[in-house]
Amino acid sequence: MSFQAYLDNIQAKTGQTPDDFRRYAEWQGYVEGGKLKPGLKAGTIVADLKRDFDLGHGHAMAIFALLKGHKKEGDG
Repeated sequence: MSFQAYLDNIQAKTGQTPDDFRRYAEWQGYVEGGKLKPGLKAGTIVADLKRDFDLGHGHAMAIFALLKGHKKEGDG
């Protein structure tokens, strides 16, 4: 499954766009200067995404990858 397919499936399940997840990351305090804070562990974000959006591990990791800088299809 492509990265874009993961994002499409996540949006279909949650109604949240990639930009929505970026805003969520800012709201949660994961982002500093437009980038993920140094030392922030994937497990922290993944656990919150699972709890707050009922995502599975793979989909939560796709959002983590998005937040790290993957953009769209073919990127990753």
